[in-house]
Amino acid sequence: MTTDSSRSARTSRSAADGISTFKGQERALRADRLGTGGLLLSVLAATAPLMVVAGVMPTTFAVMGIVGQPLLFVVLGVVLVLFSLGYAEMSRHVHNAGAFYAYISRGLGGTAGAGAAVVALVAYNALQVGIYGIFGFEVSGLFATYADLEVAWWIPSLVALAAVGALGWLKIDVNARVLGVLLVIEVLLVVVFDIAAIADPGKEGLSLHAFNPDTLTGAGVGTALCFCIAAFLGFEQAPVYAEETSRPHVLVPRVMFLAVTGVAVFFAISSWALTVATGPAGIVATSQEQSAGLLFFLTESRLGGTFTDVLHILFVTGMFAAMLSFHNVVARYAFAMGREGLLPSAFGRTTGTSGAPGTGSLLQTGIAAVLVLAFAVTDDKPAGDPTAPVLHLFTWFGNIGALGVIVLMAIASLSVVVFFVRRGAAGAQAWRLVTSALAGLALAVIAGYTVKDFDVLVGAGPGSVLSLLLPGIIGLALVAGLVQGLVLRSRAPGTHARIGLGNEAFQLDKEAERTP
Repeated sequence: MTTDSSRSARTSRSAADGISTFKGQERALRADRLGTGGLLLSVLAATAPLMVVAGVMPTTFAVMGIVGQPLLFVVLGVVLVLFSLGYAEMSRHVHNAGAFYAYISRGLGGTAGAGAAVVALVAYNALQVGIYGIFGFEVSGLFATYADLEVAWWIPSLVALAAVGALGWLKIDVNARVLGVLLVIEVLLVVVFDIAAIADPGKEGLSLHAFNPDTLTGAGVGTALCFCIAAFLGFEQAPVYAEETSRPHVLVPRVMFLAVTGVAVFFAISSWALTVATGPAGIVATSQEQSAGLLFFLTESRLGGTFTDVLHILFVTGMFAAMLSFHNVVARYAFAMGREGLLPSAFGRTTGTSGAPGTGSLLQTGIAAVLVLAFAVTDDKPAGDPTAPVLHLFTWFGNIGALGVIVLMAIASLSVVVFFVRRGAAGAQAWRLVTSALAGLALAVIAGYTVKDFDVLVGAGPGSVLSLLLPGIIGLALVAGLVQGLVLRSRAPGTHARIGLGNEAFQLDKEAERTP
């Protein structure tokens, strides 16, 4: 059997020849498109910082009643750094746009990799599509507030869908610049609020009570972790772009650590600033009263109406950046799956001079269009009604996607351990194996809480069928992928053996053709 090390050596020897003369350049994503900055901005855009500060944080305070949300971000930051230690090390050995499923297949085998591939495709599609709901809702509200014009939520959602689809066909470095501009402005505005809150605290002053471990007692901590971990989603996408960087073994680990530590610090400070602005004793009640308007309520009194108006607009553009980021990830997963026989081969080709995975981009755009239209057709309630389909689109699909990614991270942690043990590197990588195991256990616990409390996460009543049906989508995706993997192993063992190899499989075939 060919080992991973010999595969890597062969890949290096054939790299000079390039892949362009073997089945066409269309079989590979274009390298050298992204540097550290472009890669970092591409993955951080998915975190949608303003959407988290204005949406996730007030919801967590209001629903769970836990003051110590800033401390939760610190705890999750530690867990995800532990996860990243092994995940980043594996990224030095595996460069594949399939990321999660490629890593899982290298550690746990092609069948497990096929299962992970379908879960990833479903999860990232769900995350991307869900944002169209809140995007349409917010844009509709802006038209009503500033133009006195009633616009159905699905109209701006479909316009954004078309714009995202068009950008998905462009070069990834063009996308990175778009994402970068939107992200930097978002972050700057949140930092301005943080400074204003610290400079003008509530009646309790600059209290650090929110970092007190005593604030995390109670039955809602597990569910609060589910809310907060969704804010980190995006950092794990760095390996998806590995083939489009010049030095993936250096840039991918660097960006992952910068992203996860930066996100943890940024959100811990920003959620603390919210508690400072209202006072720790008042944050829960104020969040319940203001809901998603909490941030804007606090900026209005400290920074004025103009700043708040700009914040509303950037809230929308930040969601657009997140949609584009997730769209790019879905397109690249589809590309990797098409290249390795898990989807039709048409998905495994890039498009024109842009080098973008165009067919995967079309797939994601089509799925999003169908789901947005389906929710639009069933929407017979005012947008402000909490039972309106537009809000279900966001809460249902957002939490389905978050559960899927948490499950993938937990399985990937196990895969890292198995991968290095099988390579005989357990001793050299011992501390990374320990951190991966600890992170995997923590992520499995969070996944369990997510399933257990899914009714709370989606706002359904106790005993609601949705609490089984919605997380069941991830379970069905995993089973479907495992069945596909078993079928391929039985009927197409050559295809099964390629799962997770990416470009290496084609370059190995090229060498085989040259061998007399």
